[in-house]
Amino acid sequence: MSSCTIRGVVFDMDGVVVDSHPGHRRAWKKFLQSVGRDATDTELDVILDGHKREEILHRFFGDLSPETITEYGARKDQMLRELDEQLQPIAGVVDFLDSLRQAKARIGLATSASHKRTHATISELGLTHYFDAIVTGDEVACGKPDPSIYRVAAARLGEAPPDLVAIEDAPAGVKAATAAGIRCVGLAFGTKAEILRSAGADPVVSHFQQLSISTLQEHFSAGSHNRGANNHPEYSRTA
Repeated sequence: MSSCTIRGVVFDMDGVVVDSHPGHRRAWKKFLQSVGRDATDTELDVILDGHKREEILHRFFGDLSPETITEYGARKDQMLRELDEQLQPIAGVVDFLDSLRQAKARIGLATSASHKRTHATISELGLTHYFDAIVTGDEVACGKPDPSIYRVAAARLGEAPPDLVAIEDAPAGVKAATAAGIRCVGLAFGTKAEILRSAGADPVVSHFQQLSISTLQEHFSAGSHNRGANNHPEYSRTA
């Protein structure tokens, strides 16, 4: 992609804005056990890949009626509430959101989560006012890695995809953003960082303290995008 001015940032929600992955893993495991379906930790990794709820259910159960999908989804969400998980923002994300606001950048949210859970979650954390556009999994026919959700987010923000940056922690999300023409920053460390790089994320950072509008502008300036994260001093640490 050519050099451009970054006019906005689009965030995934789970694992990027909200530290929700551990709670969702426990809730899915409990729900699956309640319907007689034991799942290994490896099988449960699918819930972290950015897919829509119905796609996750199809992975475990095959074809399901819309009514069953709705019922199972409600039961899983109820179990999540019963676990009384205290949701917290990902470390550093609020400061980064504040810096984007100060820079007058547009801010979007593109999540595979349902409309109801998305709005309840960001409201509970007091983050709703940061987002100029929110797109949820209910609003697109196909979930990530299909690019639809990011195309809708760009349209609602009123910005061209090349002028936006996405932040993702799952390969499916990285592929969705880049397929929509949006540059993507990966949020991960260790071996997960290499997986995101392979999916197309560049750079990959381990925490939000490594991100700012100025460092992103520098990274995506002419020529830097092709050098990759490993050659950029701001993004050399992923552990």
